[in-house]
Formats: sequence, C-alpha cells, structure tokens
Amino acid sequence: MPLPGFRDFLPADWAERNYIFAKWREVARRYGFVEFDGPPLEELELYQKKSGEEIAQQLYEFVDKGGRHVALRPEMTPTLARMVAAHHRDFRKPLRWFSIPQVFRYERPQRGRLREHFQLNCDLIGEASPEADAELIALAIDILRAFGFTAQDVVVRISDREFWTEFLKSERVPEERWPDVLQAIDKSEREPREKIVETLGPLARPVLEIFEKGGESTKLRGILENLRARGVGDFAKIDVRIVRGLAYYTGTVFELFDRGGKFRAIAGGGRYDQLVAQLSDGATSLPALGFAIGDVVLGEMIRRHEVARSELERALAQDPAIDIYAVIAKPERRADALAIVQQLRDRGWRIEYPLGSMNIPKQFHAAEARGARLAILLGDEWPQVAVKDLAAGRQQLVAREQLIEYITAALP
Repeated sequence: MPLPGFRDFLPADWAERNYIFAKWREVARRYGFVEFDGPPLEELELYQKKSGEEIAQQLYEFVDKGGRHVALRPEMTPTLARMVAAHHRDFRKPLRWFSIPQVFRYERPQRGRLREHFQLNCDLIGEASPEADAELIALAIDILRAFGFTAQDVVVRISDREFWTEFLKSERVPEERWPDVLQAIDKSEREPREKIVETLGPLARPVLEIFEKGGESTKLRGILENLRARGVGDFAKIDVRIVRGLAYYTGTVFELFDRGGKFRAIAGGGRYDQLVAQLSDGATSLPALGFAIGDVVLGEMIRRHEVARSELERALAQDPAIDIYAVIAKPERRADALAIVQQLRDRGWRIEYPLGSMNIPKQFHAAEARGARLAILLGDEWPQVAVKDLAAGRQQLVAREQLIEYITAALP
C-alpha cells in the first residue's frame, strides 16, 4: 500500500492522468502559453519568505546531507517567482508560462485533498491591466469547457482584494488586523455565522450587509463584460465573499466551483503583484497573476459527469496499447518477423509479437486483448504476409516488399 495521502497509478489510472494533462496543454497553448518546470526540492526559506515561518508545519521539510533546510514544493508559484526574478530580462513581456508539477503538502488526507497531487499552473507575468485578469479567467473557463463542462455545471466566482482593503481603510481598521478580517471573510461560507460575527466584531454588521446586497467595483464589472464579449459570461459572476486565504494576493481573485456544491473548489488564483519583488528582496518588481487547477477534484468531477466521463472513455478507447500484433505461425519465420517488427517500429507504429512459444489462437487472443487494430501473420504463405483487420475480420495477403505501403494506407 502507498503511504497515506499518496496514490499508485496503474496503467489505466495513468492513462486518465495523461488525458487530463493533454487537455491542459492543448488549451494553455491555444492561449499562447509555453511550458516550463522547476525543481521539486527547494530551500525552505523560499516558502517561508512567501508564507511565514509557520508554513513549515504543512510541508515535507528536512535538513539534507549538505546541511541545507529544504522542502518538497507545496506549490509552484514561489519557484516561478524565483525563476522570473533571475531570468526575466531574457524574455519579452508579458510572460505566458504554464507548468504541470506534482506538489506535496503534509496535511490530513480528506476527500478532494491528498498529500500529493498534480496541478496545472498558468501564470501571466509583466502585465498590470485588468485585461490580463480577464484573459486568465477565460483560460480557466476554457480548460473546464475542454472536458465537456458547461455553464450549468461550473461557475467562476470573481472578487477583488482591493475592494476589501478599501473597505477596511474606510472603517479605519488597523492594518495589522487586515489578515484576520480577510481570513474570516474567506471562511464565511464554511464556518457558522456566529463564529464569523464573533471574529469580525464591530465589522460584522457592515460585512454581512455587503454579503446580502452584493459588492463590486468598476474593475470587476469590466472583467465580467470582457468575459461576456468572449461568449463565456454565463460561467462567471461577481462574488466578493471570495478572498483567497493566501496573503500574497493583491487584486483580482477568483475560484471555480461546481454549481451543485458537491466538491471543493476546482481551481483558484488571482493577482500577486508584489510577490516577485518579495522573493527577490526587491531586486525585481513585476506585476503577476496566475491560477492552479488540481487533478484530484477535477478527476472526481469527470468521473461523475456523464458527458465528461463519456469523452474520457471515448478518448481512451481510441488509444489502444498497440497498433499491430505480429502472429508467428511458423518458428522458422521468427527472424523474418523480427525484421518486420523493427521496420514498423522505426516508422512509429506500436507493435508486439510473442516473446515465447505460443499457439496461433492464443496469439490472436493476445492481439485483441491489447487492442491491436491489425494482425500480421507470418506462415506458409511467406514471402507473402496475411494482414488481418481485427475489428472488421477481413484478411488480405500482401507481398513482403509491399507490406509497409499497405499498412501505411490502413493505419495512416
């Protein structure tokens, strides 16, 4: 058994992961994003700079053999900020970068949250305009649309940290209290009302009035209009109860949920204009925003959604393990079979043959079990080869020297 909160990926499980990864890459590239990666192990200080000393309790952290305090990455944004601070002069702005890291958190495993998962990170660096916020939110929406989800299935709730900071200034709340107030607002849907009222104190009444009446800003209305112009406005709504718990967010924030409320947040992100400067000790300052979507909740949603599940099953059925199976009917044809197998593999086809002695019916059974589309039979007709379409049941004798041409036409 794997450790608690970790997963084994059998071939079928990994095929599902690859399907998800392929969709992520396809949509991100349509938006002009390019892929990058970084090390899974970083200095612990990188995460402490971003989230404070207490973050170590949530990480897999240790002292390595060189005496360095290190941690397995719990997220990708600090690594990205470090890399951008070091190399941003080599690239034209804005940067459109994405990655699919495996990340680790030492937390209690629960539904939708494990101690490891894969996630898609998309970040846009070097652009302060709200147009960039709308672009990134549209990308997040299109990623879910790619799996077959509609506006009846999912919603992106958009908010603005600046809306709340302006509110706190107007209420003359000391700045040192802001994190506690913002956390209480962020938890307002998950904790009892009386606890929120107790935490907010005198602020409870005006905050709850904002919840009831709704709150927005010119910037948020502009982002919503931008999404409507693209034809995806039905996926989005303004909801200032979304604050995002991470302190480094500075402006627009958003989270994606299933409409039925059966799952945790599918994705979340926002603007973090000060993080690159913070992690580079002020050496580099660039506006930035990004989001992440994990594979755990998304995988659960796909399996429970009829259209998304059907798309997954159809895609997996169209990608069998092999294309061709070489049936060796006569032991003396094995050397000829090996030559053909190598030629076909050199041209990119996936092909297997019996490694040991096996009768002809068992070889055909193995071909079908592996999902092969064609079987080639080397037997008494040599130098002709029998090519059988396993789905249609049709068989054709083909001269050895014409085999490649024939298979190319049958399996382009």
